[in-house]
Amino acid sequence: MTTKRNESSYLKLYREGQLLSRVRQALDLLQDCRLCPRECHVDRLSGELGFCRTGARASVASFHPHFGEEAPLVGSAGSGTIFFSSCNLFCSFCQNFEISHLGEGKEADPYDLAAMMLHLMKRGCHNINFVTPSHVIPQILQALVIAVEQGLNIPLVYNSGGYDRAETLKILDGIFDIYMPDFKFWEETWATRFCRASDYRVQATAAIREMHRQVGDLVMDEAGIAVRGLLVRHLVMPHGIANTTGIMTFLTETISPDTYVNVMAQYHPCGTAISDPMINRRITPEEYATAVRDAIVAGIHRLDR
Repeated sequence: MTTKRNESSYLKLYREGQLLSRVRQALDLLQDCRLCPRECHVDRLSGELGFCRTGARASVASFHPHFGEEAPLVGSAGSGTIFFSSCNLFCSFCQNFEISHLGEGKEADPYDLAAMMLHLMKRGCHNINFVTPSHVIPQILQALVIAVEQGLNIPLVYNSGGYDRAETLKILDGIFDIYMPDFKFWEETWATRFCRASDYRVQATAAIREMHRQVGDLVMDEAGIAVRGLLVRHLVMPHGIANTTGIMTFLTETISPDTYVNVMAQYHPCGTAISDPMINRRITPEEYATAVRDAIVAGIHRLDR
């Protein structure tokens, strides 16, 4: 699916005055925090900390052009990634354990975040890619207003673990051009064991429905660069515990048979996973081949691997 690149819709919202309204809606959620499915009900604006251990300001671990993302995001100049510290999942096997669990990074105010976005755009990046944004949506929106006023005009990517609250995502309608959630687990048993999120499937399926409602299937320009749409990531895990068949069947039957999916083979034990016999090894070539086959049999034909 190809198209010419159009103006990012957040620019229209800004001109109409709606972007500031969205900022206020998101900030209201921080006062009795229910941004994500954890719904901790702490006053983050006053410095109280909930599950994500993040207060009124976001923390950033790094920002730079990234060439290791999916091809439709990277192109020739890279995806402009901003890696936020902490998370709302804290997966025991997290590949960015130091950033998510240990909180490596520095606090950034809205002007700092806006400057990062503008720097990445000036470097020629094709998009601004917010990595692990679920717990810092209001902070992103505050910075976005500042960045737009200084000329930001490239697509925005929401790159999350999939554990998002659909009601919060509605605030983002018309702001993010590309949604790139993980879909980690289908079974409650494993989501509870590794992420302390027994409702992961319920929340992820609702979130992905809302994401797709907003942006539709992934669309690329003539150069193969993503301009809008949904891209789902699925990490293959040892012993088939992610249940690729269940997830891919949901995507084809409930979301769209044209869903763009990256079936990822890079799992390796990080964090505390090394001590868990179910996930303390890399996946085998056979496990990955089985996952790819299961995705194809389920009906996924836009497959990145």
